[in-house]
Amino acid sequence: MLPIAFHPLFKHPLPEGHRFPMLKYELLPQQLMHEGTALATDFFEPAIPDLEFIYAVHEKAYVEHLLNLTLSPKAVRKIGFPLSAGLIERELRIANGTILGALKSLETGISFNIAGGTHHAFTNRGEAFCLLNDQAIAAQYLLSKKLVKKIVIVDLDVHQGNGTAEIFEKNKAVFTFSMHGKSNYPFKKEVSDLDISLPDSTMDSFYLNQLYETLPKLIEQEKPDFIFYLAGVDILETDKLGKLSCTIEGCKKRDQFVLELCKKHEIPVQVSMGGGYSPEIKTIIDAHANTFRIAHSVFH
Repeated sequence: MLPIAFHPLFKHPLPEGHRFPMLKYELLPQQLMHEGTALATDFFEPAIPDLEFIYAVHEKAYVEHLLNLTLSPKAVRKIGFPLSAGLIERELRIANGTILGALKSLETGISFNIAGGTHHAFTNRGEAFCLLNDQAIAAQYLLSKKLVKKIVIVDLDVHQGNGTAEIFEKNKAVFTFSMHGKSNYPFKKEVSDLDISLPDSTMDSFYLNQLYETLPKLIEQEKPDFIFYLAGVDILETDKLGKLSCTIEGCKKRDQFVLELCKKHEIPVQVSMGGGYSPEIKTIIDAHANTFRIAHSVFH
């Protein structure tokens, strides 16, 4: 069983220009069920979470501005989406999908959020299509409920997890690791506990060697009892926003290495999808589907 948070609100109409990036959230579940990687019973629809879980990470004033649709025009421009009640509800459900997924991971070893990876959301603001930081909210939930003691966030999206780094800057119970494009967004980087900045046009061999050298040592050093994995596929050479030159096969090997390490060390892992902006939707779906395919083989 692969517990997977699914968000039916992604089917709601979006303004022109924002539809294509959301299409993968509808098509990916269909592909996974069509090929037998996942069953309909693997998916669950998260409700809106208790706001106290959101306030534990994000400033109350910021969240209330989101709920009341009263953010300043400048703040809305930084987010990139026009605010709407549907968008805020979707973000709340995404956050709860990661919370519930994390709880399921404690039982099953792994869970997925078909969306999530909103790592550009800070304590008091959103950026780059990220309003609420789903993995940060879920990490704080696990710590607050004393379900885990040490968490490592493995962020392999092509963009630095700047919001996540800021949120946990002073929290020693969460180790933030981000491996990302050096010259890519955000152009002003925050300081994660460990940042690896990759040059433009980085290919599979260099990318994977960096990961192979780093992650096992990090796990040995920090000894986490939970991992959040942000599995963005915008490292692909075809990605419009990525600037790296990894292949589909390289991206697949990346996911396999991370998930096999989690399984080997018996560390529960929650996976959020993160970015993917290749021109052809089938490339995005195949790359994301590989993460689920590997999880199915590793954890079953």
